[in-house]
Amino acid sequence: MPEVPKTSFTTLAPNWACEVLSSSTEATDRAAKIPIYARERVDHVWLIDPIVQTLEVYRLDGETYRLLMTLCGDATARVEPFDAIELELAALWVR
Repeated sequence: MPEVPKTSFTTLAPNWACEVLSSSTEATDRAAKIPIYARERVDHVWLIDPIVQTLEVYRLDGETYRLLMTLCGDATARVEPFDAIELELAALWVR
């Protein structure tokens, strides 16, 4: 986004979305939001489950998402779309 809009909303879809799953939101995040993200052409989606300590990385492939990788625990990886930096998953689980 070249400039921050002066309105309270924007119609420009992001190119990355991240959902932090919980038992009360997981079904909605997976079954309702993911198809909306695909419809709006969000390039990358991450699903983080802090309870089981997993990160699922998806990339838009045509009309649907393709799972690129599932990381867990204390893994360290370069993850799209931020693969220029190394992500330490352990930092996500710190309370």
